[in-house]
Amino acid sequence: MKRISLLFTAFVLLFAWILPSSAQAEGVIDEKLGVPIVVLGANLSDAEKESVRKSLGVDQEAEVEEIYIDGTDLVKYIPDGDPNARMFSSAKIKRQDAGTGLVIKIITEDNITQVTADMYGTAMLTAGVEDAIVEIASPRKVTGHSALTGIYKAYEVSGEKLDTERTDVANDELNLATKFAEDAGIDKEKVSELLTDIKKEISDRNPATKEDVEKIVSEQLKKLNIELSEADRQLLIDLMDKIRGLDIDFGKLSEQLSDFSSKIKEKLGEIDPSFWEKIREFFSDLIDSIKSWFN
Repeated sequence: MKRISLLFTAFVLLFAWILPSSAQAEGVIDEKLGVPIVVLGANLSDAEKESVRKSLGVDQEAEVEEIYIDGTDLVKYIPDGDPNARMFSSAKIKRQDAGTGLVIKIITEDNITQVTADMYGTAMLTAGVEDAIVEIASPRKVTGHSALTGIYKAYEVSGEKLDTERTDVANDELNLATKFAEDAGIDKEKVSELLTDIKKEISDRNPATKEDVEKIVSEQLKKLNIELSEADRQLLIDLMDKIRGLDIDFGKLSEQLSDFSSKIKEKLGEIDPSFWEKIREFFSDLIDSIKSWFN
């Protein structure tokens, strides 16, 4: 009986350590930063809306503000967008204290087929979205592009004003990221790392000309051992030159990109293997102990 008690205690301690501490704050209204904003695609059916609400954990929040996005929102933030576009991917946004940074979670990963969490994150920093926890979901398979428009709308509903020139360039960045991953066959995480590292170099070095930007792009492609066609390489240079010309506080952006870059590198596969070995040993010992009870 004592052994069972000890094993139960070990389980409790293990999962208390693994589960995020933020769970303790669920169901509490933030009077400083406001309630979470849930953005639903206007083309969702009633059943799909309920599915998305469940995926985004709306029932775990004390209160949310719910809004919808459609094609008119798309053209507001993306001038060449299609006003008749069908919007399905949705998001929940929780504002955080200044300096907290961005946390992006794709809840329905199988249904967001092209855009990764890191792709959303690096584009959001370009657009000027910062200090938020963003969760994304869709009840059907979509590329995931419309969620970015929803995030922009939610951010402005929460009291911020976004520069449409920046959101337009951010959308170009997201499109180029998915193009590299889908057409050029580059690993999605590698694409995010490339875009983040180039923007950080632009922030740090403040290139004066497009030729200087081209040099930075060439250096980062070589560093990450990425080969692009001449056409794709030129698209990347043109995009980064647009970013160079934006009205951005590059000192602040550099700090944000440094933080985001470290998050990209802290992926599951880069956790110390000894950690997983200890977990494996724990459960192996647990199974052996259980077997011994019946011998």
